[in-house]
Amino acid sequence: MKGKGMDAEQKRGVPPRRPDGLIKRMSGEYESYLCDESRAVGRAESISFPRTELELRYALTRECARGARVTVQGGRTGVSAGAVPNGGHILNLSRMDKILGMRKGEDGEFYVRVQPGVVLSHLQSAVAAKRFDASAWGYASRDALAAFCGTDAYMFAPDPTERTATIGGMAACNASGALCYKYGPTRDHIFALRVMLCDGRSISLRRGECRATGRHMELRTDDGHTLRFDLPTYRMPDIKNAAGFFAREDMDAIDLFIGSDGTLGILFEIELALVKRPAEMWSALCFFGDESDALRFATECRRGMPEGPAAVEYLDGASLALLRAAAAEDGRLRVPEMPARRAAAVCVELHGARENDALEQLFYVGECLDRTRGDIRDTWVARGSAAAANLRDLRHAVPLSVNRLIARRKRANPAINKLAADMAVPDGFLHASLMMYRSATAETGPDCAIWGHIGNNHLHVNLLPRNGADFDRGKALLAEWARRVTEMGGTISAEHGVGKLKREALKIMYGDRHILEMAALKRVFDPDGRLGAGTMLPVRMFSPSGAGVYIP
Repeated sequence: MKGKGMDAEQKRGVPPRRPDGLIKRMSGEYESYLCDESRAVGRAESISFPRTELELRYALTRECARGARVTVQGGRTGVSAGAVPNGGHILNLSRMDKILGMRKGEDGEFYVRVQPGVVLSHLQSAVAAKRFDASAWGYASRDALAAFCGTDAYMFAPDPTERTATIGGMAACNASGALCYKYGPTRDHIFALRVMLCDGRSISLRRGECRATGRHMELRTDDGHTLRFDLPTYRMPDIKNAAGFFAREDMDAIDLFIGSDGTLGILFEIELALVKRPAEMWSALCFFGDESDALRFATECRRGMPEGPAAVEYLDGASLALLRAAAAEDGRLRVPEMPARRAAAVCVELHGARENDALEQLFYVGECLDRTRGDIRDTWVARGSAAAANLRDLRHAVPLSVNRLIARRKRANPAINKLAADMAVPDGFLHASLMMYRSATAETGPDCAIWGHIGNNHLHVNLLPRNGADFDRGKALLAEWARRVTEMGGTISAEHGVGKLKREALKIMYGDRHILEMAALKRVFDPDGRLGAGTMLPVRMFSPSGAGVYIP
């Protein structure tokens, strides 16, 4: 992935599209690009849809040179408003959607190289079917593909709820999903990057080739320029975390850009590691009459299961009620009849190389049920990857049901919106964090539904206001929870990134001094704060000259 100043299309002699038509003035035709799944709405003066490295460089340098802010977009599936523009130009990468090549590593595993606009579901389908458009690939990539087609089944493991997410967006916020419990977040599957800076220079990084010395780092651009800087000195929680710039002693340079929310540079070429797909993929959905029993069950499953579960997911009583209501309202959503009077459910996903492996794990699930007042008769077991995928889709239907409910309430009160916490805590604080959420919402509201990745002590708490008072109360609760979760040693964002909506929570987590350190780091790559203005860091921290101006 060395920078060579020209992309594959240019090497084949295909000229770029006329730059005159690349930058488009905003109009009603592009109105949908002013928002993302957070439902926040921004503003912009222009938009572009580059397809190649050269077009990307032209649009980026042109807009930055004239002093415009630039917001990078992919599939706009994020819920933290990172893709919502704050004036200036929208650089939408959804048409940079090519799978560029493949290699077989020295470890015998396979890696694919993609543009940032590749959609997760398309990549998953291509890998599963072993079917790629290799017409523009070089000989080495085609040889690797031939070897890939003759070997075991593989998969790209990260599985966020939004399967229409793009790989670039997933890398930008270090997305994860349920299978993160076993396979890790997106970061763990990225082995090379090419990053474009706001002045058009590029940096090529391969995991293991460039590391910090303590908290000091030096990076070399593809044209030979050296960037020297210090990393923030905060200590990141040693749990699932997507809050702030990745910063540790002696860290790999590639990790700085993963999870940077499009604020340091544009990830325009990404190499991903594939993992062998388990032959057996089963799931067990277990219902409980008491929420505390469900928590104990989840903890028991994590503690001693052979080889460990692939995922441990949670649905509270409100989430189950939302599924029932959505199924009654929309016949396309198939929800089997659930056991009555159940306060919670835990879904455990089981992966194994053989049927006996999955059976052994399933027997352990039964033992955990016996120890936690569960009932095997109130448990659904999905044997095989297709059946397990159906249970996964059922869990994914919960946030869709929440969005449908909020849309209905917004019609009566346009000022309200969904409020969501994406916090995680260390082992030992799961019960305390859940009780914190429960006690606060039971006292004064608003309505609340909780689900998510309980295996990682990471619960999605969705507040569902009915009116303006509920909405204001919910915002105050999110700030209070950010403070208390930080005191527990947790994170204010475990997988959705900070974006613009969690900027104040990030300051609660790290404090003013460390936010200043983040701003100093950003100025090395983006002196005037053009990229992702307002994402993670306040706009007021950057003056036109690049000198720091911070008003806490």
